[in-house]
Amino acid sequence: MSVTIKDVAALAGVSPSTVSRTCRDLPSISRQTKEKVRRAMAELGYEPNFQASGLARKNSRIIGMVLPFSEGDAYQNSFYLETMRGISQFCNQRQYISTVITGRDEEEILKSIRSMSRSGQAEGFILLYSRLNDPVQEYLYEEGLPHVLIGKAYRNVNETIYVDNDNILAGKEAASYLISLGHRRIGYLSADNSLLFAADRKSGYLAALSEHGLTAEAEYCIEMCSGTDEECPALRKLLESDRRPTAFLVSDDILAMVLERACFRLGISIPEELSVLSFNNSLFAQLSSPRLTSVDVNSRQLGAEAAAQLIGHLENPGQPATKTIVPHFLAERESCARVRGEECVKKGSRKETEE
Repeated sequence: MSVTIKDVAALAGVSPSTVSRTCRDLPSISRQTKEKVRRAMAELGYEPNFQASGLARKNSRIIGMVLPFSEGDAYQNSFYLETMRGISQFCNQRQYISTVITGRDEEEILKSIRSMSRSGQAEGFILLYSRLNDPVQEYLYEEGLPHVLIGKAYRNVNETIYVDNDNILAGKEAASYLISLGHRRIGYLSADNSLLFAADRKSGYLAALSEHGLTAEAEYCIEMCSGTDEECPALRKLLESDRRPTAFLVSDDILAMVLERACFRLGISIPEELSVLSFNNSLFAQLSSPRLTSVDVNSRQLGAEAAAQLIGHLENPGQPATKTIVPHFLAERESCARVRGEECVKKGSRKETEE
């Protein structure tokens, strides 16, 4: 089995990121530490993942912004655009260069990251997402490459720097807002639940239902890809059902637009017959008709905080991994309305009906 950067770190008694910085001969690592790491490398026969040409560019000060793999949907999502804007603005202030890394699949992204890290072109990476069992994040961790997650860490939590919202709280508050308008049948439409933000928002939604004594109907929770032009059979079936929800909580503004389009095709009026509340407060939310009530997650601030954390750890190595929570707020618009009195009774929970 080949020697890894973690083996060198264990023998030298340092972190994998310190070994990585030693390989690039960064001035932030002391001479004594560099010598200790190089002795461990020599003893184990470890060959660094950097070419000589890369070492000559050790002060390139480039940060890679890693988008999730996609055929194109990621570029259409204003959350990523606003987050990248925040990263770029902060990097510009600190005289770092930011560059975008993405691909059609995870292997294509990994190929780009390997190339940039081995040539010494990038000092660190910011993942604009957090996904369960993500090979990209696993590679960055195993190789000791400096990186920050935008989203919650799912593994190696105490060793991972991440910036996130409290998505469980946001989901709970959003669902509670709909409940305060009298809604008792509330659906949840989400993106891929392997994305941790979507799973956490769903957890908050379920917690709010439970807190108010409402039953979580399995058929009310629908998972689909964002930005799709194809009809979702499960969504159409639910919208045509006699037990159709009176409100939907949607994990992303783009998906809310998909829901609005489906309602238009079926002649369902928003918000008179169906209230819709989504997340991100993007341009889509502000230009839709009716305009969407949406939870603003401060996308640009998420990006700026991620850049600040990464650059701070690059320039001051050895700091403990930090966790930063960015606040959210609800932007109220016309897509939500109080449920009509007869529907509140007709479609209320069993408990309320009995009372």
